[in-house]
Amino acid sequence: MQKGWLAVLLALIFGSVAPGYAQQEAKPDPKEILKAVVKIRAIVPDYARSAKTLGTEREGSGVVIDSRGHILTIGYLIMEAETLEVVGPDGKAVPAQSTAYDHRTGFGILKTDKPLEVKPMELGKSSEVKEGDPVLVATHGGEDGAMGARVISRKEFAGYWEYLLDDAIFTAPPHTNFGGAALIDHQGKLVGIGSLFTQIAIAGLGAIPGNMFVPIDYLKPILSELIDKGKTSEPPQPWLGVNVDETHGRIFVTRVTPESPAEKAGLKMGDIILTVNKKEISGLADFYRQIWALGKAGVEVPLSILQGIQIRDITVKSADRTQYYRLKPQKRI
Repeated sequence: MQKGWLAVLLALIFGSVAPGYAQQEAKPDPKEILKAVVKIRAIVPDYARSAKTLGTEREGSGVVIDSRGHILTIGYLIMEAETLEVVGPDGKAVPAQSTAYDHRTGFGILKTDKPLEVKPMELGKSSEVKEGDPVLVATHGGEDGAMGARVISRKEFAGYWEYLLDDAIFTAPPHTNFGGAALIDHQGKLVGIGSLFTQIAIAGLGAIPGNMFVPIDYLKPILSELIDKGKTSEPPQPWLGVNVDETHGRIFVTRVTPESPAEKAGLKMGDIILTVNKKEISGLADFYRQIWALGKAGVEVPLSILQGIQIRDITVKSADRTQYYRLKPQKRI
């Protein structure tokens, strides 16, 4: 990033967003804030179930959130990792252990064997982040890993991997190293964790490239449980094991996860899912909500599908995704 970026970001993010803010409170020091954003390296064995889709060597960012060594990141970076290490602002790598991956939100937590000597980043209020707000997107690397952006949209996000957020944060321009990146507000507080690169639909303009962030408010009610127990007390959602896409209101199966409930029930790539429990589907988000409304993981999910030229009724016995994609890799015989 070019020299002088810090002054620009100070004016954009820590000065101009709230008139009088600089006079009322001391401005947060971006250099100190950025020290809490660290590098994460994960090595995943080739026999892990996520190895083929997510790779065996993963790298991204995380944010130090307490003095005990807990680091918040996006869960897919650490899922099924055999070896984890964290690189702090001093450039030294320290071993770490995965603590939790919450599939419902997408957050992942790991803990370094020895706490890093950095000030944890304070959690902000993502509910106060509005469209048009200037923000700071930060990855590991201090000043060189940070860039200014704006919130383009706050809206629902339905992911193809059986994932749904009611109120995701979309920013532009996109940061190329989005995985686990910190979204920081004008107060220097953490308001989101980077998940993916995406196209953001803008009325009258079409689609522009950007990033999607998981709002930090989703973390607060479950943080203590994730740290203490590795999971939340909420019943696990039913999981089928399909990747799906929505085209003209139709739900197409683009991939069936090997050994998943969907594969066992006979679902195939190219199938069109017509109904859930005899109810029509109005889109991807509605598809997920109808499945999850049937009960917790293990519930039977009746589907009507178009397979080739034949309409079939099948029943998928759902499963708990955490028993398939585990934090620690399970070697299969």
